[in-house]
Amino acid sequence: MFRPIVLDATPLGKIANPKRGIEIDSWYQEMLLSGREIIIAEISDFEIRRELVMRGLVRSINILDQLANLHTYLPLNTKTMRLAAQLWADARRKGMPTADPKELDCDVVLAAQALMANAIVATENATHLSRYTEAKHWRDIEA
Repeated sequence: MFRPIVLDATPLGKIANPKRGIEIDSWYQEMLLSGREIIIAEISDFEIRRELVMRGLVRSINILDQLANLHTYLPLNTKTMRLAAQLWADARRKGMPTADPKELDCDVVLAAQALMANAIVATENATHLSRYTEAKHWRDIEA
């Protein structure tokens, strides 16, 4: 049995694009047909939604809303944010931060959400995320 897939912002944004590319669309359709559970993490939704809202991309916002309704939506909660704070501190103590110290490090929040859901992260930035949890380029995740 396969673990659920939590989408990082980049693949989520590509899927929410009304003119999504053929490669991401084929992968996404394959995941759906295979019955793989797809999880929309609230932090990924936030990262994509803020840009879509700023740019007024209503069609993409509507698709993002549909994706959140179609798939498991994983909201942020206190337990997840506390785990993210621990991951953030551990990475800095080891000298391996994934973001500027003054930024909200969405990677550690996403990693915490993936850990809480026992999911693999589908991303285009496996290097940062794999410090905390299993993460693969979305192309490398099979149905």
